[in-house]
Amino acid sequence: MSNRDRALAAAVELLGTEGLRGLTHARVDDRADLPKGSTSNYFRSRAALLDGVVDWMVRKEVPQIEATLTPASPEELVDELCRLYEFMTGPNAVTVTARMVLWVEAATNPQVRQALLRGRATMASMLVPALAGLGARDPLAASDTLGACVQGLFLQQFARGEAIDPRPLVEIIVRGALAGTASGT
Repeated sequence: MSNRDRALAAAVELLGTEGLRGLTHARVDDRADLPKGSTSNYFRSRAALLDGVVDWMVRKEVPQIEATLTPASPEELVDELCRLYEFMTGPNAVTVTARMVLWVEAATNPQVRQALLRGRATMASMLVPALAGLGARDPLAASDTLGACVQGLFLQQFARGEAIDPRPLVEIIVRGALAGTASGT
């Protein structure tokens, strides 16, 4: 892993375990075991670091997401999305927590908002074709709905500290997206 990627991985870990206040260039250097000043050489400002963090998270998650979004049926899509949720709330929980921290920051920081919206567009670019392939009437709206609902589930699960079963919600959204189609009847 390059030093730049080590810095980004450390930044995500700090965001996901200590929140936004825990994120400084110096703390990233310490966490990544990099020489002092390394992170600021790669990311001159806090805004550049946050932008890099979002892009790094997306780059790391895309292979996992791509692997799950090849459904042959609505039931398979529900199963794959539930498996993806388990990955995101299990092995990838720190990254998802970091993203939640950034979503709150995005409410008052347009740069972070734009970076997160780019990441969301990347994820939608993978989900929309899967929904379209199953015959969704409006695959973009279905993708947006799934994204918003799953983000809500993440927030509830992490805030409550207890596991949430995403299946009922995912089934309702997928069924609704496919209602009236050959795949959804």
